[in-house]
Amino acid sequence: MKKLEKTIGYTFKKPELLELALTHSSHSNERGKGRLGCNERLEFLGDSILGYFTAEYLFSAYPDKPEGEMTKIRAELVCEQSLARVAEKLGLGEYLRLGRGEELGGGRTRPSITADAVEAVLAAIYLDGGAESAKKFVYSFILTEAAKAAREGSHDYKTLLQEHVQKGGGESPSYRMAGESGPDHNKVFTAEVLICGEVMGSGSGRTKKEAEQNAAKNAQEKIKAEGGR
Repeated sequence: MKKLEKTIGYTFKKPELLELALTHSSHSNERGKGRLGCNERLEFLGDSILGYFTAEYLFSAYPDKPEGEMTKIRAELVCEQSLARVAEKLGLGEYLRLGRGEELGGGRTRPSITADAVEAVLAAIYLDGGAESAKKFVYSFILTEAAKAAREGSHDYKTLLQEHVQKGGGESPSYRMAGESGPDHNKVFTAEVLICGEVMGSGSGRTKKEAEQNAAKNAQEKIKAEGGR
C-alpha cells in the first residue's frame, strides 16, 4: 500500500480506508462479509465527488462553453472507459482484492471493476483527508485530459450516425435497451441500435444515454468496415 500511496501522492491516516476502496464484492462475499465489506459504498460516494469537481473545473475553465457542451465533456471525462485508463495509469489493478472467480476471470483488468476502484479510492481520500486532498487527486489524475476533450469537443455518435444514414437515403436509426446489470446504485445498461430493423451495433454504459452513444459508435465502425454501406 505504501507504493500505491506514493503513486497517488497521498498518505492515509486511516489505511483501512484505502484497503476497503480496493476490496471488490467478490472478495468480501467469499469471506462472509457481504456488501458492506467491499468498496461499493465508497464507489457510490466517489461518483458524486468526481461529478462535482469535474463540473466545477469545466465551469471555471471554459466560461464560453454552453451547458450542453460541458455536460457532454463531463460525461466523457467520468465514463467507465476514461476511469479505467486512470486505473491503468496508476497500476490500480495489481492492488485489488478480488475473489477467486474474479481473479481467474481477469478482474484486475476489467474496466467496470477498475473504474469503480478509482471512484472508491477518491472517496477514501475525501473521507481521510478532506475535500482539498480529493480535489488534488481528481485534478492530477482524472482531469488531465480535460483541455484536450474541450478542444476536440464531445463525440455525439448518435447524431453522426443519423447524419450518415440519412445521407445515404436510409431511415433514422432507432434504439432499444437490451439489458441491464449491477446493483441499483451502479447499473450497467446495454443498448442496441437498429437500422431498417437490423441490429447494427450494441454498447454498454453507466446510463442509458451512454449505452446508446456506444452502440452508435460501434454501428459506425461496423458500417465503415463493411465499406460504407
